[in-house]
Amino acid sequence: MPRPDDLGALGGRRVLITRSADRARPLASLLSSLGAEPLLLPLIDFERAADQSALDHALDALAAGAFDWLVVSSITTVRVLLEKAAERGTPPAALVPARTRVATIGPSSRQILEAVGIPVALAPVDIQSAEGLVDLWAAAPVSVLLPQADIAAPALREGLAAKGAAVTAVIAYHTVDFPARPGLRLEAELPAAVGGSTAAAPQELSPSQTRRELDGGTIDAVVAASPSAVRRIAATLLPLGSCRFVAIGRPTAAEAAALGIPVAATAKVPTPDGIAAALGSVFANEGTIR
Repeated sequence: MPRPDDLGALGGRRVLITRSADRARPLASLLSSLGAEPLLLPLIDFERAADQSALDHALDALAAGAFDWLVVSSITTVRVLLEKAAERGTPPAALVPARTRVATIGPSSRQILEAVGIPVALAPVDIQSAEGLVDLWAAAPVSVLLPQADIAAPALREGLAAKGAAVTAVIAYHTVDFPARPGLRLEAELPAAVGGSTAAAPQELSPSQTRRELDGGTIDAVVAASPSAVRRIAATLLPLGSCRFVAIGRPTAAEAAALGIPVAATAKVPTPDGIAAALGSVFANEGTIR
């Protein structure tokens, strides 16, 4: 949760969230409640996997009990599972047999999975990342299904394999520049209880508007949620000028550092509260808003 001494620091701050409106709404709602002005600039989007037969075969094997574990590494993977369940005319829980345990990385994915009836047996608390899950994983010769992005780093797959798991990795979705192509975008709705506020989405900027705002020094911080978002920021938004860069998670911060983007803060947990706390820590010791 944001610390009480951090909350006032966000008053009047203009924060750019590099996600689409549906994914940004929970964070935007919290920032608004803390007196900040959230702005949106979607940089990446997600399309259904080109090889649907491979994904369908893996999910058929999952439903038949071929895997000891299903590892869900992102909310986008959850969206894929929700779409596949709807396509098959079954509840999402029917995709995962009772004998198969489920692991995930972040609290949001866990909350959504459990909201649709899929219990989560393992999830890191302190280090909510692939590294954190691998650290928790017990060495054993188990079979694992790992649906993930086409650009997923090998750390999770290799880490599980090093613990003795037989990992079947399958491409569940493609990460693309925003916007995704019509008809291919993942659009499964998250459960209302965990999808964030129903309040109106904040203002969405165009790339040219964002450039003018950055050049004018009127955006205080930009938030990136993934290494792919960092790469898009590096390709389209530099220089950031006085705008501070805030990362969600250590892999995102590491990618920013590798690309020469100074990291003002890294959210300790990938939740709206954790991000707000990171933003608050950036501005807590500064003076009045310019």
